[in-house]
Amino acid sequence: MTPAPEQPPLPLSWQPRMGAKDYCLSNSNRIAHAWLAEPAAWPMPRTILVGPEASGKSHLARLFAARNAGMVIEDADRADDAEMLFHHWNRATVDQPLLLTARLLPRQWPHELPDLASRLAATPLVRLELPDDALVAAVLAKRFGDHGLRVGDDVIAWLMARIERSFAGIEATVARLDAAALAERREITVPLARAVFETQWSLDV
Repeated sequence: MTPAPEQPPLPLSWQPRMGAKDYCLSNSNRIAHAWLAEPAAWPMPRTILVGPEASGKSHLARLFAARNAGMVIEDADRADDAEMLFHHWNRATVDQPLLLTARLLPRQWPHELPDLASRLAATPLVRLELPDDALVAAVLAKRFGDHGLRVGDDVIAWLMARIERSFAGIEATVARLDAAALAERREITVPLARAVFETQWSLDV
């Protein structure tokens, strides 16, 4: 009797931890974090949070929503309904502040509503910058933890010298190593990371 082929392990879907203690602070996001923690000090009850893909905008937005009774509109630069944005901008109050998140600066948003453009131009804006070394290390460790994985400091240090210095690069690295460890039923070590990266480099050539 021919044995049934072994089924490869299936990838799991891991949700990131989004609590206040799970947010990784560094000089590249400290100003935005402090600003969103004190909406009562804003010059108007509205703010735009701009940052690259996977930079922590959703995490900050969730923390803001948990502390305030206002409105949060994520990916406002991709919103199909400019009138909706205009309506919520006008409705914002001190007791119900508005937070908009986006990847693009307001002048780059693809809408054709002059009244909205003028209001967005006057709205306070804070930015999440590209990650510094401290944030790269912290986010790497957090995202491995989000995947239920433990990695040593030696792996983090090895990766930091080689990965793309962006949030998207961190996400791609963690996903790639998670898949490799699952497929080979191995822990994530420097030798495994080296083998995965050498394979990727050979494919890129």
